[in-house]
Amino acid sequence: MIQKPVLDDWEIPRIGSIRTLEERRFVELPVPGRVGSLFQDLNTSPTQITIAGSLYGDEARDDFLQKLRDKYKSGTPVTFVADIITATEVKYVVVETLRLEEAGEVPDQTEYFIRLQESPPPPPPPDPLGGLDGGLLSAAGGLIGQVTGAIGAISKLGNIPSFKDPTAALKGTVDGVKSATSGLAKIGSSLKDLFGG
Repeated sequence: MIQKPVLDDWEIPRIGSIRTLEERRFVELPVPGRVGSLFQDLNTSPTQITIAGSLYGDEARDDFLQKLRDKYKSGTPVTFVADIITATEVKYVVVETLRLEEAGEVPDQTEYFIRLQESPPPPPPPDPLGGLDGGLLSAAGGLIGQVTGAIGAISKLGNIPSFKDPTAALKGTVDGVKSATSGLAKIGSSLKDLFGG
């Protein structure tokens, strides 16, 4: 190993073996009446990396557990660098499995096994404006400024009549028309009697 495997900012100590598993997923589609099947490619599965090694002494084990368990418990993607993944596009991983084993035959030795799973990089923080064009925002700000200015100019004009109910002034006129036309009903009935209708 030219480059020691580094998980986030922590160099993994005393590695005995490191392996990767890369798989491509296919769905088999049998075709009735034909020999063989068609396969639909579903792209690759996330790359798995397994690391095994040994630790000697309580201090080495405790330091190892503290640093690795923090990454395991958080479950957040962290960077990973190693020679074995140079040709892959693996940049971020999560600690999927952590196994430790101590045996009575070798009391000071702790065997460890770590499985890392490829994970996409953390997403960028959400855009609160939903990707709106900055020019639109400045134009909207200018429009709000113009509306505010127009409201201020109108308020300087003084007392402006209320436009709530425009029929209030017409009510007296309508009453006059009613009283003037009230006699028409009598005239209509007199004309009807006169002409025999």
